[in-house]
Amino acid sequence: MNDDYEERLRAWAGREVMPLKAGQDPVNVPMIRHWVEAMGDRNPIYLDEEAARATGRPGVVAPASMIQAWTMRGYAAHTAPSRDARTGMDELTELLAEAGYTSVVATDSELEFHRELVPGDHVGVREVVESISPEKRTALGEGRFVTTVRTYCDQNGEVVATQRWRLLRFRPGTGRAAKKQKALRPRPAINRDNAFWFEAAREHRLVIQRCAACKALRHPPGPCCPQCGSFDWDTVEAAGTGHVHSYVVAHHPPHPAFDMPYVVALVELAEGTRLIANLTGLAPEEVEIGMPVVVDWLEADPDLTLPVFRPARPEEAR
Repeated sequence: MNDDYEERLRAWAGREVMPLKAGQDPVNVPMIRHWVEAMGDRNPIYLDEEAARATGRPGVVAPASMIQAWTMRGYAAHTAPSRDARTGMDELTELLAEAGYTSVVATDSELEFHRELVPGDHVGVREVVESISPEKRTALGEGRFVTTVRTYCDQNGEVVATQRWRLLRFRPGTGRAAKKQKALRPRPAINRDNAFWFEAAREHRLVIQRCAACKALRHPPGPCCPQCGSFDWDTVEAAGTGHVHSYVVAHHPPHPAFDMPYVVALVELAEGTRLIANLTGLAPEEVEIGMPVVVDWLEADPDLTLPVFRPARPEEAR
């Protein structure tokens, strides 16, 4: 890579790629209701005024994990953007593509919450490039880690949350995976809170985290019970049966580890928790909401085993 290109990349450090822009809608109870229903989060402080005040809050609050949802542009904004809608991130993406860094995978996200959001708050977000790494050689390919910081502010300009967001922009076909017969699936983000789940999957066991205090089941795994706040937990083994709560069919972007199109489903287990997994054994047009499914196991590669779901046979449906 020539010195001129390196200099042009370095010049992006500290630059704003997205000016502060308010979300389309203020924080509101209907969106909170849709979110907690989809996530299976039954914490009463998100919808029950009395329960929220009992914990010292002024009223219902939005789940912290919704922070990005309040500023997402929506489908219409992505269908036919005009030249006037271009952002600094579009320019940076073009500069990276100039050197062949056309593929992308999210590698890390760190969120810091300054206060809880309440209905009526109107959240905006601003994004600044923190750093662009020298070229790295990774399993996916030769690339650069692009780190940006998103600052979320309310209608008064008060910072309510910050997010450090790191992407790997890489050249497809230049990594170790390209030398294999089939590319590796993208790596899940495994940490101290969820390692037990992936270890169980390697043994073909589908487990659910359970609070040791109130016995509430939860997924995805986390350090603290959202129901009672306890940090003590154990696991129960799921029966592996459930039904399709929702699904999407992925057609784009293509990835060498997947046969396109493929189905990604939100499966509600018989135990009541939900998880996201691929559906196998049927064509995308055959999927139906509510259809019974059974867990199967995908040996993606020697280091990764994942649960997938297939249609339940009549004797398996419950």
